[in-house]
Amino acid sequence: MSNLDALEPITEQIRAVFEAKTAARDAAINQSRTVIRHCANAIRAIHRHEWDTAHERLEQARQATDKLRADVADYPDLYHSGYTQDALKEYVEAHATYALVREEALPTLDSLDVEPAAYLNGLAEAASELRRQILDIIRRGHSDEAERLLVQMDTIYGILMGFDFHDSVTGGLRRRLDSLRGVLERTRGDVTTSLRQQQLQAALRGFEQRIGLDSGNDFGSSLNLDDDEEDQSQDRGDSES
Repeated sequence: MSNLDALEPITEQIRAVFEAKTAARDAAINQSRTVIRHCANAIRAIHRHEWDTAHERLEQARQATDKLRADVADYPDLYHSGYTQDALKEYVEAHATYALVREEALPTLDSLDVEPAAYLNGLAEAASELRRQILDIIRRGHSDEAERLLVQMDTIYGILMGFDFHDSVTGGLRRRLDSLRGVLERTRGDVTTSLRQQQLQAALRGFEQRIGLDSGNDFGSSLNLDDDEEDQSQDRGDSES
């Protein structure tokens, strides 16, 4: 009997394991795309203030996320792989964006059942998503809501900056914070400009009221002569000629 006779059944056993794992990997990749799609649709509905649709999309994302976890339940390395954690990050982002815009309590780590790194990265991206909300608000005119959202962005950024750990631990959080800082500064500038414009418009309205333009009179027309004065002026001009 050859000392290699037992090799074939061993390799067949390993082949079966690899085939099962490959199938689980393919399913997880496809399912991660489904999770990301539902999360993107949920965020789109949030920005449009379509709250019923947002709830529906978030529920679809939850179901898809549960299936993703089930697909990789027997393979911890697949669960911690990039595509799986990216999908879970998007899942956090969608739920956190909803809570921030609606001024509700943020979902917890346990309620979303995600890894800490995915939670922090998803929260950072949710803060960046607030820029779109703020811009939509100030296009319609400055309001306290824009400032509230800006404060939330700033607070989240400040808290996340405290996680000064290696990227292998935080899942690349530092890179996302660099991006969030740029978004935050641009948004702060936009909100400041909007506030200054609002103050200028208020000052102009006050000036118009003081000079009587609030009654509907045109400033230029107030300098014109009335009909009698025009006639008299015309008569004087005719006599002088």
